[in-house]
Amino acid sequence: MSGPEPRPWIKQLDVYVGGKSQVDGASEVVKLSSNESALGPSPKAVEAYLAEAGKLHRYPDATYHNLRAALGAKYAIKAEQIVCGVGSDEILKLICRAYLAPGDEVIFSRHSFMMYPIAASSFGGVPVEVEDTDYTTNVDNILAAVTERTRIIFLANPNNPTGTYISAAAVERLWRNIPDNVVLVLDGAYAEFVTADDFQAGIELVNKSNNVLMARTFSKLYGLAALRLGWGYACPEMARILDSIRDPFNIPSVTQAAGVAALNDLDFEQKARAHNTKWREYLRAKLLDLGLDPIPSVANFILIRFPGNEDKTAEKANEFLLSRGYILRWLPGHDLEDCLRLTVGTEDQNKGVIRLLKEFLEK
Repeated sequence: MSGPEPRPWIKQLDVYVGGKSQVDGASEVVKLSSNESALGPSPKAVEAYLAEAGKLHRYPDATYHNLRAALGAKYAIKAEQIVCGVGSDEILKLICRAYLAPGDEVIFSRHSFMMYPIAASSFGGVPVEVEDTDYTTNVDNILAAVTERTRIIFLANPNNPTGTYISAAAVERLWRNIPDNVVLVLDGAYAEFVTADDFQAGIELVNKSNNVLMARTFSKLYGLAALRLGWGYACPEMARILDSIRDPFNIPSVTQAAGVAALNDLDFEQKARAHNTKWREYLRAKLLDLGLDPIPSVANFILIRFPGNEDKTAEKANEFLLSRGYILRWLPGHDLEDCLRLTVGTEDQNKGVIRLLKEFLEK
């Protein structure tokens, strides 16, 4: 007896692999592989989480009223157009569930978030990868890939794992040149770190469209990765559709409370952003001094290209760093075998990784 057969596209799914958290034989590690907050979570978020923990016998607010209200107030957007999910990953999957049929195409750039093809394939969609330029999204290449089967375009802006971004004008040009029945998903997981004047996360575009979804997360700037809290903002009809197909009670009460507190902790937010800007520039300067090639980044990480000679490859550097308890992200399966992605850490961690890279390159 063979048993039940899953849908054919399910059998072919790749599994998302997160950054390493442990090193064999090391009791203490410095984890700089997952773009987590260098400063940890907001203290006010932790306090709110603990205060809510005594109510674990109660179902959470299924409409997450307070969380929606806090997001609406912070960004001057309508609460009813906000959908929350188990991380922004759930928002990406909801949009695929709502708008994809088997055989429909989903476009994304090369060297972008690995969840895009997984989310598309989960619902029978056909992932369509287009070439980027200098590790940056190429709008013309995306437009050239649009066909009558295209239903969704995923755009990570800033992009992960490269740290690059495209301007608001470039994003709008993309939107104005796609059919109305194609959903443009603006994945702004790292938007809070961007200081460039020509950048917009997507709120303005959502406000004048009926086919744009902006996705965001609490995992990065706010340091709530363990709580898996994300949100999306879309036109009223799209928001209603996504809200109708999400699981009930998908956001636990403790997570809702921590999210509201984090949004209101402006001191922590400013401190975290300033820390990231300072140390990202420090790391880039030091990496250049070492003769490495850091891709210009606006996020909380830097993609580092290594020389291609036999002894000083990214793979060898990764092995050396792991042997010293430092975990970066090597991405050979992402066609980035010559690169390591480095998360901005604490002052000691940032100085430590530069010291170790210097030792590796000079040995």
